[in-house]
Amino acid sequence: MTDLRHIAARIAKLLIERKETIAIAESSAGGLISAALLAVPGASAYFLGGGVIYTAAAREALLHVLPEEMAQMRASSEAYALLLADRVRRNFGASWGLGETGAAGPTGNRYGDAPGHVCFAASGSERIDRTLETKSSDRAANANMDAFATAALELLEATLLRQAS
Repeated sequence: MTDLRHIAARIAKLLIERKETIAIAESSAGGLISAALLAVPGASAYFLGGGVIYTAAAREALLHVLPEEMAQMRASSEAYALLLADRVRRNFGASWGLGETGAAGPTGNRYGDAPGHVCFAASGSERIDRTLETKSSDRAANANMDAFATAALELLEATLLRQAS
């Protein structure tokens, strides 16, 4: 979690300097993204909230994404990560939303993705998404879940830095 905290501290500094806020909708990272951002002192200045959207029930209850909205969309995709980022941003009234979805392992998901597959997206003054394949079935700490959280935070940091220049 140390690397995550370093990245989160840099993100916190950028968000605080810009007086911007963030909300998180994560799945296969299991709360590590939010935990890293909340571990930074002063998190209440930029972190509005979020949730672990691990099931369809959580998606509907926490983000108000209805089954009809999912009819033409596959979870664990870049489009779905963008939907999560957009919806959590809107629902919390945040400057930025960060969405993450994937298959942490040890097996793949029901959509045919191998373990180690993750999609993540940032939504704010720009929208950007990425896919990462770790090729690992190791779900535990220092493997897929950490890799997923790290990659999502790195995407957010790069996006924020690009906006600053």
